[in-house]
Amino acid sequence: MNEVINTLTNHRSIRSYTVQPVNDEDLTAIIEAFRAAPTSINGQQVTVISVQEKETKAKIAELAGNQAWIAQAPVFLLFCADFNRAKLAADLSGEELVITEGLESIIVGSTDVGIAMGNAIAAAESLGLGIVPIGGARREPLELIKLLGLPEYVFPVCGLVVGHPADLSAKKPRLPQAAVWHKEKYNSDLEDYIKQYDEEVSDYMRKRTNGQETRNWSQTVSSLYNRIYYPEVRKMLENQGFNFK
Repeated sequence: MNEVINTLTNHRSIRSYTVQPVNDEDLTAIIEAFRAAPTSINGQQVTVISVQEKETKAKIAELAGNQAWIAQAPVFLLFCADFNRAKLAADLSGEELVITEGLESIIVGSTDVGIAMGNAIAAAESLGLGIVPIGGARREPLELIKLLGLPEYVFPVCGLVVGHPADLSAKKPRLPQAAVWHKEKYNSDLEDYIKQYDEEVSDYMRKRTNGQETRNWSQTVSSLYNRIYYPEVRKMLENQGFNFK
């Protein structure tokens, strides 16, 4: 395999960082990698806010559910779906911005953010940096919007911590390929694959915690998806001008 594929397949989330800063050249390269990502209709509806100020990172860590690695790492990147520029383009063209009245805008914005973040992650890891995505950016989104001054038609999707790893996490096992790669049509016969994967994850957790924890994948996912764990998202979207009909 080539180095790009090696970097992608060797991914692991890092939650412990050294005090060494990320240099400007590397940070700029990460931004350029996200900026080069494809976007729907070339709308380029992704904005990244980089945060390096200690007090701001500490506040973001608190809003995200007291995730200490946000404050510890030198850089936090907030990936936002951004239709503010599309609104400006509409005003310049004498058109109305209507896409934000439909769920398509959320799918488009979130998809483009995901692609852009994938580029940023690959770039950072290729430079020897560690990362961890932060879905907790949606935990108290209205407070985060206020903190970072997001205008109407812009909403936070996910954060990304970037820094130099203090230690490398063990590589977490993934679902077997046959569970996620379906050829020609969807294969609904997945239970055996999930049971197999549950055993693998349970063994991974046992080793990772020195026998203190053995939870499997099904237990973890079920314990989170039995509720709407970020209930402020709809209110946040409406606050930012996404009023679905």
